Amino acid sequence: MAKRNRGKTISYLPSNGRGTCPICERTRIKLLYPHQTETNQTIKVCKFCRDKKY
Repeated sequence: MAKRNRGKTISYLPSNGRGTCPICERTRIKLLYPHQTETNQTIKVCKFCRDKKY
C-alpha cells in the first residue's frame, strides 16, 4: 500500500531539505539534523554526521 504523506514534512524547506553537508562534503543529501560546532553555532548536517564529535 502506498504512503500518501511521505516526504511532505520537508517539502517546505528550500531544495526539499537537500544540499551539501558541511562536515563530510557529500552533495545532494538531506540536511535535517542540528549539530553544534566549536563556536556554539548550530548547523544542519546529514544523518551520517549527526553523532560525530568535532
